[in-house]
Amino acid sequence: MFDLNAIGKDHIDGEMFIDGVWVSNDARSVIAVENPATEEIIGTIADGSADDALAAMEAAHRAQPRWAARPAIERAALVTKLADAVIAHSETLARLVTLEQGKPLAQARGEIGAVVTFLKYAAGNARRIEGDIITSDNPNEEIHIRRHPYGVVVGLTSWNYPAALAARKLGPALVTGNTFVLLAHEITPFCGLALAQLAQEAGFPAGVFNVVTGRGRVVGQAMVESPLAGLVTMTGSTRAGREIYRAGADAIKVLRLELGGKAPFIVMQDADIDAAVKAAVTARFTNSGQICTCNERMYLHSGIADEFLAKFTASAKALTIGDPMTDVDMGPKVSGFEVEKVAEIVARGVAHGAEVLLEGGVLTEGKYAKGHWYAPTVVEVKNNVSPLIREEVFGPVATALRVDDLDEAFAYANDTDFGLSAYLFTNSLKDIARAPYALKCGEIYLNRTNGEAIQGFHTGWGQSGLGGEDGKYGFDGYLRKQTTYLNWG
Repeated sequence: MFDLNAIGKDHIDGEMFIDGVWVSNDARSVIAVENPATEEIIGTIADGSADDALAAMEAAHRAQPRWAARPAIERAALVTKLADAVIAHSETLARLVTLEQGKPLAQARGEIGAVVTFLKYAAGNARRIEGDIITSDNPNEEIHIRRHPYGVVVGLTSWNYPAALAARKLGPALVTGNTFVLLAHEITPFCGLALAQLAQEAGFPAGVFNVVTGRGRVVGQAMVESPLAGLVTMTGSTRAGREIYRAGADAIKVLRLELGGKAPFIVMQDADIDAAVKAAVTARFTNSGQICTCNERMYLHSGIADEFLAKFTASAKALTIGDPMTDVDMGPKVSGFEVEKVAEIVARGVAHGAEVLLEGGVLTEGKYAKGHWYAPTVVEVKNNVSPLIREEVFGPVATALRVDDLDEAFAYANDTDFGLSAYLFTNSLKDIARAPYALKCGEIYLNRTNGEAIQGFHTGWGQSGLGGEDGKYGFDGYLRKQTTYLNWG
């Protein structure tokens, strides 16, 4: 089984969890899991196969009818029990997040708090699975619309919030009567396996929650293409989303894809500059900029741009970077590949004419000789076609462009394939009222930093995805509708 007591002390052995049984790594190839702060190997996971994926899908399929037959309140009771187990092990789980993902421990504690919130909110919706009775055009007839589970839900999650993203999908999927198969991302797999251990201890029936490890293009593809997959829910890059879209096309799979973002952060001349700077720093550099709703491109009114950039750059420069188990603002990037990707896009941006206002960049000396470190960087570009404006950076690089008015800012903000989040700082009620109609995205933050509410709805437009999570709309997305025409003659 997965051993929570081994976290931070011993080599972690990541066995898969299929049909209520821990599947040994014996005679299997393995994938090494790295601590991004030290480059030390903290454990290994099974490099799962398509057969492993299908075994998990079949286990979930067998378990689903019995699980769905239970009253929703009973399903919710087990999900609540899992949430309570997470609370009991919260500090251990937070350290696990930091160990495998690299975010500072304080932020990891916040992620584990989100796990509890996601699970308990889903459990609280057990008595809100509702249908409709509609008047018919025919005599002696009613139209009933019921909600049913999809069956087996496939969960594919990104590495930036490995515990929270799994719980965000797991809770509503199970409460609505689906069973769940999670592919734990190979970079950060242990959080998903830890949830499986706690679910097993909480008494979940075999097959209701399964966790498979391995590579997305092998295990994930097999899960998506399986005829047993009723719903596929994925959080990750737009590139990966396109691949899943293609993989599910032939069978016309039901997909919910939360993909990349390129959030504009607009600051107008009448804004509270200090509040805007504070929010912009948080929205850019939390989790080393590895958040889909991050402040990716700042559009600053020319009347306040100098003041804003001076304060923003000073705040970014003051951020502390180091051992994420200590009290620092930023830890490492998740991998060497991610560092190289950010450095490459900055180099292309500079070649395109970007001016570097704060040259952070790759850190490789002294205490940063091991690990994957990238310091806060601030650049100003001259036009809206810079690679730093067009492409998702997903790292601690802030890009600014001056604008003359809000109309120009809105036009630049919408000139993108992405449509996840946007920010606007202004004290004009007229401009605040205009923003939801002018900005083409699924989520808008007005005079505040990022961070979704559990009762809201987190959704993307365009190439930022399909469907969404959270709130009553996210919960309802794990149910399909059935119409019955009841005629009593």
